Amino acid sequence: MDWKPKTELGREVVEGKIKSIDEIIDRGLKIKEPEIVDMLLPDLGKEIIFMGGSPGKGGGIKRTSTRRTARMHKSGRRFNINACVIVGRPGYIGVGKASGREHVIAIEKATQQAKMNIIPIRRGCGSWECVCGKQHSIPFKIKGKAGSLTVELLPAPKGIGLCIGDEMKKIFRLAGIDDIWSRVFGDSRTRLSYTLAIIDAFRNLNKFKLSEQEEKALNKEELIEDNKAVPEKEETLEEMTQEILAEEILESETGSSETSETSE
Repeated sequence: MDWKPKTELGREVVEGKIKSIDEIIDRGLKIKEPEIVDMLLPDLGKEIIFMGGSPGKGGGIKRTSTRRTARMHKSGRRFNINACVIVGRPGYIGVGKASGREHVIAIEKATQQAKMNIIPIRRGCGSWECVCGKQHSIPFKIKGKAGSLTVELLPAPKGIGLCIGDEMKKIFRLAGIDDIWSRVFGDSRTRLSYTLAIIDAFRNLNKFKLSEQEEKALNKEELIEDNKAVPEKEETLEEMTQEILAEEILESETGSSETSETSE
């Protein structure tokens, strides 16, 4: 990569002193160059949130990748293009919004902004209906807010899927979350607020401080160990029942032989 860093953090990444994005997040450093994320997370995915719209032929809205706004001047109308981009990979997500005079410029600026806003995501298996222990959902219920819209995310068992708006599924697929329940309080048609509310919920997940035992309990690791021991208990119960049945059969046989001897 032909990149000359301009910040101290960028120079440390190029020199190899910092080798993971988690180290930057743990130290609370601010990323000011998107190339830092390109070096530490080279396999980032990218999705554009279709937050714009134009009138359709039969009414309604035809969604577009960017939103165009206009300002009136003496020389005429001046248009501005707004875009919202999500970047991520399993365990990480970033959102960026930017504006420009052209669609390509706005999307590129939003992509760079999303890389600099990347955050980790705490995943787990927090549903009482599931004991798989894998990181396919979130560990506990959480809320996020943006503007007048509030999103509540709830852990779901494996196989449920993403129970959320179709456009918002892009965020969870990039983040590596396969199963989720959700509730929305507000107008979910405002997709920018919807997206920012979900990202705020992910940030709130990271604010909770849990002990190792609580983390294991949320990830169902202890329950998995208990479930592995269940077959042994079932086998012992079966053996006990077989022994009891064998004793009853022996007692019945001995009792029948005794009665036959007395009759004789």
